[in-house]
Amino acid sequence: MIEKIKVHIADDHKILIDGLSALINTEDAIELVGYSLTGKKVIEWFKNNKADVLILDINMPELDGIGVLKTFKNRNVTQKTIILSGLSDPKIVQEMISLGAKGFIEKGAAGEDIIPAIKAVYRGEEYYSKDIKSSLFDLYVNESKTEEAIKSSAAIEPLTDREIDVLKLITRQLSTSEIANKLDLTIKTIETHRRNLYKKIKVKNVVGLAIYAVKNNIV
Repeated sequence: MIEKIKVHIADDHKILIDGLSALINTEDAIELVGYSLTGKKVIEWFKNNKADVLILDINMPELDGIGVLKTFKNRNVTQKTIILSGLSDPKIVQEMISLGAKGFIEKGAAGEDIIPAIKAVYRGEEYYSKDIKSSLFDLYVNESKTEEAIKSSAAIEPLTDREIDVLKLITRQLSTSEIANKLDLTIKTIETHRRNLYKKIKVKNVVGLAIYAVKNNIV
């Protein structure tokens, strides 16, 4: 029997939780194991329970999503988290990423993105809805024009041909397993190449990789 991906939803709108629950119930590989209507309830739930993926709203009563992630970070709680919010300000997205979020989806795109996002984050990958990725891209491009970013970019270690192959496929949003199949390599090998890319290019997420690829005419 295949072990299901256990998901907890934190949002102050029960109707949204019910909608997401209905979507999740269509997937045999995913199950909803709990939900919280306030930020404090999220913290309380995770004291005694576990979930593979947390879907977290930003604007919640008692303690917002940023506060939840800060609490997790202070307590050294490692939790794979997807932010689901109506807010798409790239600065807020960037802050949530710095606090450990691995995915960010706009509520308007939840129906299309939530299932692939859960599966991607569970695999240890990142997932951003289209509009979020676009706004992050614009932000990072502007930031990369600073003198410090230029100096940092000059120190990047050259990529190998295989790393470039992997980078091209990552920018096409292929999963680790899909890249492994396409290049006839093991998943472990692709994960190693992915870690090396982050280290060499000196970025923390796939948006950073995409910007590097565009600026260097790789894609």
